Amino acid sequence: MKISLPLFLLLFFFNLSFAQKEVKIQGTVVEQGSNIPLEYATITFQSKSDNAIIEGTITDSKGEFSLKIPVGLYDIVVEYISYKSKNYYNKNISENIDLGTVALEADVESLSEVEIVAERTTVEIKLDKKIYNVGKDLTVRGGTVSDVLDNVPSVSVDVEGAVSLRGNSDVRILINGKPSGLVGLNSTDALRQLPAEAIERVEVITSPSARYDAEGSAGILNIILRRSKLQGFNGAITVNGGSPLQGGVSGNINYRTGDVNIFNTTSYNYRETPGNALNETEFFNGDEPSTFLKEERDFDRVRKGYSTNTGIEWYVNETSSLTATLVYRDSDNESNTFNLTERFDANNNLLETTIRRDPELEDDRTIQYAFSYDKQFNGNSQHKLTFDFQFEDSSELERSMINQNGFDAENVVTDENQNRILLQADYVEPIKETGQLEFGYRGEFFDLLTDYLVETSFDQGESFETNTDLSNTLDFTQQVNALYSQYGNKIGSKFSYLLGLRYEGTRITIEQLTSGDFDKKEYHQLFPTVNLAFELSEDENITLGYNRRIRRPRSRFINPFPSRSSPVNLFQGNPDLDPSTSNAFDIGYFKKFGKQLTLTSSIYFQSSKNAFNFVALETDNFYNFETLQTININDPDFNQFDPEDLVSVIRRTPINLATNDRYGLEFTLTYRPTKKWNLNGNFNLFNSITRGDFEGQNFDADNLSWFIRLNNKYTLPGGIDWQTRIFYRGPSETAQSRNKGIFSTDLAFSKDLFNDKASLAFNVRDVFNSRIRRSDNFTDTFENYGEFQRRVRSFNLAFTYRFNQQKKRQRSGRDGNGGGDDFDFEG
Repeated sequence: MKISLPLFLLLFFFNLSFAQKEVKIQGTVVEQGSNIPLEYATITFQSKSDNAIIEGTITDSKGEFSLKIPVGLYDIVVEYISYKSKNYYNKNISENIDLGTVALEADVESLSEVEIVAERTTVEIKLDKKIYNVGKDLTVRGGTVSDVLDNVPSVSVDVEGAVSLRGNSDVRILINGKPSGLVGLNSTDALRQLPAEAIERVEVITSPSARYDAEGSAGILNIILRRSKLQGFNGAITVNGGSPLQGGVSGNINYRTGDVNIFNTTSYNYRETPGNALNETEFFNGDEPSTFLKEERDFDRVRKGYSTNTGIEWYVNETSSLTATLVYRDSDNESNTFNLTERFDANNNLLETTIRRDPELEDDRTIQYAFSYDKQFNGNSQHKLTFDFQFEDSSELERSMINQNGFDAENVVTDENQNRILLQADYVEPIKETGQLEFGYRGEFFDLLTDYLVETSFDQGESFETNTDLSNTLDFTQQVNALYSQYGNKIGSKFSYLLGLRYEGTRITIEQLTSGDFDKKEYHQLFPTVNLAFELSEDENITLGYNRRIRRPRSRFINPFPSRSSPVNLFQGNPDLDPSTSNAFDIGYFKKFGKQLTLTSSIYFQSSKNAFNFVALETDNFYNFETLQTININDPDFNQFDPEDLVSVIRRTPINLATNDRYGLEFTLTYRPTKKWNLNGNFNLFNSITRGDFEGQNFDADNLSWFIRLNNKYTLPGGIDWQTRIFYRGPSETAQSRNKGIFSTDLAFSKDLFNDKASLAFNVRDVFNSRIRRSDNFTDTFENYGEFQRRVRSFNLAFTYRFNQQKKRQRSGRDGNGGGDDFDFEG
């Protein structure tokens, strides 16, 4: 058959165009059984015509991939470290193909290649958070969660252990995305007992999306604990000891077989933490000469405790899983306080000396049960429904018999019992290729019963009388019901957005069982959130966040019965205290300069109404160190006392001031000039502007402060890692106080042993013993200078052994421990 020239040319160009035609291939790679997305899985296409690999790609954080290849016959290979590969042989590709969900099975024999522990800290930028994967930070080896947080950019931990975010102490602390019994009644003490080795990463959420509860004006710190989902048995154990006397052991293990995963983190710690304090006060006494009071306190504290977090995951089928966890924490603490008080007249003549000993025993126990159900739809891990239930029961009992001048003078007992129930449901649905819709409900029901008993002896310990002015029983309940919805998407390949709205209804009741007083408050509020991101390039982006937050008063803040740290200094709650609301804006900039230098920076502003402020006021009560009595100025017997024997009692209380505006900037620089040398620094500058009046006194204040943190890590000959951390917090000022700067230095050395299966680390915290808070407080009637050092310089030696783990970290985000899926942007 003859073919005409036009027909021949037509067929020739048709075949030519067909041969060069490209088609789109896409799919999603997940772990078999759990359907957890596998990020950085590789997909390669080998041409059957010449056996050459002509194309390949990797999956993103959602496990998804997409690419274009010429039509043809291929062998397709999907691979991931420590998982069995999946092959598609002789695949004829002539049109767009969706491979769907590719499930890879874990390869038990390759467990030795699994990389669990980070070699160095890395940072991930999300639309609503920054994620710091906790690396090989030598200065916290054998330490606690509190030590880890003190090394996270934007976060600082003061000398009393209080955590602040960008200088704001109203920060919400979550464990695995939820309130946790590992924190318990006293989060400060609990964070000092949870081992540093238990942490996988810390999420710093300065612009929380609508998914998170609105509590915490500074933002949220979400601590993610280590948990593996790998087949087989793996884990690590750390033993440490040091001076002042301290020791502990902690371990985390995982065992997965088939569709069941069992995990546990357990620790026991014993720590002696001596500290000291100094207070010098001048009382002006009107037209009379000033008198002076000097208090010196020494603390000998013993913190010992046991905590365990045990759970089991059951992968019911390929689309659903059920998780049950049990948290138990038990700590028995001791504290012996020696207080030397001296009173002087205007000529600095010693009038009186009082020696006060306060031995305190404290028992803390927390138990928490939690259940979680996860259901995925159509094999898509991004389309899912989750339910969470959590019940927590905590108790704290403090007992002390205060001895004054050799005689029992005061018996103080504080008994607290707390119950918390959490209910949560979240639904996430992908919209087309890049969109995501989410909505949910959260209910948190909290009850705290506090029984405070103060008994005073006036006959040198022979008998005690209940102090009805101080003793009380408070029942505080808080119920918060919340609904939220948020939607995120991309416009083009550069711009991402996440918009949300959250409703929270709060009901608070305050019942004074001692006096019969009852107060109730109820308020309903809306909290909008906006998070935007623009990707300038693969290594550069800009983010913008807005959110509305709330700070609710805690039970201690609203309890009108006073509690005392000394006879002349007391703290008294304010039952009229209202919640404070704030509007916050955050502009972030991220830039990678090659492979060696990375910049993460932010400018932020926050405006608060009804802001909390703590004021110190002189009361109408006076304390007599001779009779151990407190007497009111209006008491008929007041004039019978010698004025030189009386010291004014100072009351500290929280109040709602009119406004508080905070603004600042921060940046973090990471520089790695060589493989052996790593430098990073974090600088944070913030200003707090307070405006308001209380009881005729003006409390306007401008408080400009800053802190800087520098880390230097270098590998010495012999494979010894050397790390130095320097921290300085600048001076600050409020309407009634001036705080001086605080400087501290930490030093550490580490050596890997037994083919990187073990590590030995030695660290010194606060090398120069300089982490001391120094402050001046001033009012119209008195001035005070104070010093406080919670713990002195310490030394610690820690040994870590890993089994079926290695030191470096696999680049996968498949832990599933977070507070929900992230809406991410590329880059």
